[in-house]
Amino acid sequence: MARFARETLKSAATLLILILAVAAALVIWDYYVTAPWTRDGSVRAQVASIAPQVSGQITEVRVVDNQYVHQGDVLYVIDPFDFQVTLDTDEALLRQKAADLQVKQMQAERRQHLSNLATTPEEQQVYAGSSTQARAAFDAAQQQVAQADINLKRTQVRSPVNGYVTNLLMRVGDYAHAGTTNVSVIDADSYWIDGYFEETKMAHVCVGDRAEAALMGYRDPIMGRVQSVTRGISVSNAAPSTQGLPNVDPVYTWVRLAQRVPVRIRITDVPAGIPLVSGMTATVTIRGAELRESGGWLRQRFASLADRVGDIVYGPQPSPGCVPRVGDENGATVTLPTPKPVAPLDPAAIDPGLAPAMNAPPRTR
Repeated sequence: MARFARETLKSAATLLILILAVAAALVIWDYYVTAPWTRDGSVRAQVASIAPQVSGQITEVRVVDNQYVHQGDVLYVIDPFDFQVTLDTDEALLRQKAADLQVKQMQAERRQHLSNLATTPEEQQVYAGSSTQARAAFDAAQQQVAQADINLKRTQVRSPVNGYVTNLLMRVGDYAHAGTTNVSVIDADSYWIDGYFEETKMAHVCVGDRAEAALMGYRDPIMGRVQSVTRGISVSNAAPSTQGLPNVDPVYTWVRLAQRVPVRIRITDVPAGIPLVSGMTATVTIRGAELRESGGWLRQRFASLADRVGDIVYGPQPSPGCVPRVGDENGATVTLPTPKPVAPLDPAAIDPGLAPAMNAPPRTR
């Protein structure tokens, strides 16, 4: 009897060890193959590439490298002398055009009140046309003054965002070319995390899921939410080769490498003492499965394990509505509208009543 009891206990221990080994294998398989986590994550941020809108020599630099600046702060100043001279010249020309317009308006108005014995319709048309030309010249001078004024203000190059000046290489005396970037500012309000998940794990990634990103060198993780999933990645087989034929890479039929899909994580909480630096690497883990399930912790763990076993046996089963479907499903061809040429304008439509007829005086407006 004692020998039978020992054999039974030994068999039970062997069975228990076997069950534990199978469970451990399933857990390890789930963790490394199907669980939604990746070490291939990185901190990202938008960078404002600032280029001057006018050209000139830099006379003042008001920032240093890695300095925090607010939106609207002056980064550097371009020599304003030439632009100030242009503005003063255009303002003087505007005063000249204003005086000319006033005189010609009075001349045209005066001849409108004269009788046919003192003037002719032709003369009235000539003076009315001169008044209209003076009005056009005055309007053009106003626009030139506005352009000169804005160009003068553009000599002070300002930051469009709140952020950090990075890789500052300019110095006083450099020549700034219009449209050429010479300062970069990292937008401090635009940080997010990109997690590059294997396609075999995408079935467990849902928009809105809770996510954790552990940066290298820091213990506490950054908390966030899955914001969106990238809808396209580059395909090397789609590149054309000689004679426009597709360039298809030869691969081993028994080896398939899973593609990685970028998943955007919106940051919701950053632990104290962790600086966000664009380009830092992170281990991203999606915690959405526990978040969507109800019940206690132990029940959630058993339910999660059951789901994972089902994934191993039957394949991953995505939750409905995880990633919104977008796009045209009927295969219709989308075309862009083609701009149409502008029809030629009729001078009479621009200045109606200026010359109604050969022998008729102009009609005042």
